[in-house]
Amino acid sequence: MQHFIKYFFFLLTLLPSALISAERPNILFIFSDDHTTQAISSYAGDNKLMETPHIDSIAQEGAIFTKNFCVNAICAPSRAVVLTGKHSHKNGQFTNGNTFDGSQMTFPKLFKEHGYSTGIFGKWHLKSSPTGFDEWMVYPGQGSYYNPDYRTPNGMKRLEGYSIELTTDLSIDFMKKAQKENKSFMLMCQYKAPHGHWNPGPNYLDLFKDKTFKEPSTLFDNFEGRNSNAPKHKMGLHHMHESHLKIPVEKSKEWGRMTAEQKAAFKKGYEAQNKAYFAKKLSPEDDIRWRYQRYIKDYLRCVKSVDDNIGRLKTFLKENGLADNTIIVYSSDQGFFLGEHGWYDKRWMYDISLRMPLVMQWPAKFEGNQTITQITQNTDFAPTLLDAAGITVPAEMDGTSMLPLLTGQKPEWRDTAYYAYYESPGPHNVPFHEGVRTDKYKLIHYYESGEWELFDLTKDPGEMKSQYNNPEYKSVLKDLKKRLVEQREQYKAPEHEWVLNKFKRKKK
Repeated sequence: MQHFIKYFFFLLTLLPSALISAERPNILFIFSDDHTTQAISSYAGDNKLMETPHIDSIAQEGAIFTKNFCVNAICAPSRAVVLTGKHSHKNGQFTNGNTFDGSQMTFPKLFKEHGYSTGIFGKWHLKSSPTGFDEWMVYPGQGSYYNPDYRTPNGMKRLEGYSIELTTDLSIDFMKKAQKENKSFMLMCQYKAPHGHWNPGPNYLDLFKDKTFKEPSTLFDNFEGRNSNAPKHKMGLHHMHESHLKIPVEKSKEWGRMTAEQKAAFKKGYEAQNKAYFAKKLSPEDDIRWRYQRYIKDYLRCVKSVDDNIGRLKTFLKENGLADNTIIVYSSDQGFFLGEHGWYDKRWMYDISLRMPLVMQWPAKFEGNQTITQITQNTDFAPTLLDAAGITVPAEMDGTSMLPLLTGQKPEWRDTAYYAYYESPGPHNVPFHEGVRTDKYKLIHYYESGEWELFDLTKDPGEMKSQYNNPEYKSVLKDLKKRLVEQREQYKAPEHEWVLNKFKRKKK
């Protein structure tokens, strides 16, 4: 049987590629870094920070997922989960410090085996070289906003310009080539933005210049009513470096790689405000307020560049007759704190960090303006794309195809999300923890300190007060602990002692 299947796909390769591509969807998977749902207008509703019309258009022409959660809220592990459809402890990418095992099964390899032209451009962040791709150009490590270096099969290559625009250029060139060759494509366009140090492009430096953003109500959170680890964090706005804040502008992380013209534009964008900042003697509280405004504006400027370039990608598809039968997915590796609790970064199981944006369209197969409220996770991405292309989903994947949710079916679906975080203390002093989330409740276990948190997400969506010791939640707590045990068994999660022995580092 196995030989027959291989022979069948060999015969497919002999067919005219135009005939094959007409039957199969193209895949445009767009992935950004640290883009939180608060900074997407279709998620934020009346509380929007900015407009993101091109991301919103994907939701309008397709679907928006309101309860999509990552299984490990940190960059490299989330990307490995997307590639493999498996939890971190199964794909081996527990932390940012691991090197991804590219020999294992990934969904791009399966697309390539089935005749797709496969490519990835932009942020990779997995140390090893990409596998399963016909073409790739990826940043070394985090990559740079200005004049970025790209790793290629033929060595390092530097391109002059702004990284989001350059990665879009490379992605469009790849799609042009695939269309010219009459091949279906699976393209992963992966932006660096809006990851720190939030360096806006030359066209965005004046955006929001005269706007004052409303501060989060928890900007000065004292962490009362939660676990003892939270106040010990190192991810507050007061922890930001000069390079994050561009004070002075020459301290910007990428100043040394900018051209003279780029430096002049960058300096013009910040210098007047910096002079005013240094001329004042701000109180510690007012300094946090100043930092928040600098941070949120730079973050949203980077988001704007992402949204504009998604518009470029969509325009290319439309102008070349590819829009109808191309699946467009937009997501990001996890959420991000935008001053809530006085924080930046992610990692915690709190919803702002846990929730991943996810919008998806495929005009040829499912209707627009859909809102998917079921609990989905990034383990589901790979099975969904494979299913849509008619490729068998490997049994080893932990996720489930979301296609039935999008095509009017009513499949049996999970009612619990499992989460586990392993990089502790890491750069932000976030503890080891795991937990489960349901529609209404969340249970988090900080197993090194032996603490628990229980949140009623209906009454306390900001997760400000744990109900773990509240006797009124006794039955809820019992149910959630049972679910946690079941989830650990289902996914064969590692024992806590094993995790502590393998990953525990001395705190600096």
